[in-house]
Amino acid sequence: METKALAAAGITVVLWASAFVAIRSAGAEYSPGALALGRLLAGSAVLVVIWLARGGGFPPRAAWPGILGSGVLWFGLYMVALNWGEQLVDAGTAAMVVNIGPVVIALLGGWLLKEGFPRALFAGLAVSFAGAAVVGLSMSEGGSSSVAGVLLCLLAAVSYGVGVVFQKPALRHASALQVTTFGCVVGTVACLPFAGQLVAEASTASLGATLNVVYLGVFPTALAFTTWAYALARTTSGKMGATTYVTPALVVLMSWVALGEVPGWLTLLGGLLCLVGVGVSRMRPRRLSGQSVG
Repeated sequence: METKALAAAGITVVLWASAFVAIRSAGAEYSPGALALGRLLAGSAVLVVIWLARGGGFPPRAAWPGILGSGVLWFGLYMVALNWGEQLVDAGTAAMVVNIGPVVIALLGGWLLKEGFPRALFAGLAVSFAGAAVVGLSMSEGGSSSVAGVLLCLLAAVSYGVGVVFQKPALRHASALQVTTFGCVVGTVACLPFAGQLVAEASTASLGATLNVVYLGVFPTALAFTTWAYALARTTSGKMGATTYVTPALVVLMSWVALGEVPGWLTLLGGLLCLVGVGVSRMRPRRLSGQSVG
């Protein structure tokens, strides 16, 4: 992955990690659908302004199947399911279940997008998933998890994975800004049934909760999804999915700095495993096996 694409991926994972803190805060006063719609409205507003400032231009017809698929599944369904799931299970369990997403991306990318099944990628995924599981278990509050909450987080993971696989082909025909802007607009339209809830809850929510919704729309959505699309256009979906395993480690560090939640040694070990797994996923086959592969 080129330097600019790697930097873009880094911006994405940092901002997505920060979203966990903002979602937890805003979710105390906004219901899942209203939170998703508010976030998408803010994101769409910023993206459309940038798109117009850069001269506009609609994506070609060939890009629209991927834009529609990723818009409905990733921008729409994923956000609602994740918001809802995190209200029913603790953050550790939610993070652990949602991290099935990169595995879905790697499997579908290898099959549908013909990206193959490199051993280094799947070895890295296994290490990172183990790290995410350790982080999730160490951060668990110990209460019984709601079956419905786990299923919602699983739905979020699958919709995220399938949405990325839809998005990748669209980036062959349209720019990262076009794919992100119109995907976000599609997700916004899909969430319009929650408009009544959003209006009612915004009228009583605290300023802090509403600012968190706006933050989620501007940074983890408008900016981070655009940098994600930029990087995704320049590498495989499987490698990009593996990169997101850095997120749990970053969440631990952010909670430590911003919330004063000192992580235990098991949490730190899990975060380290996440980072190691991402490194392994980007190794060339000869590095992993010690010999060239014909």
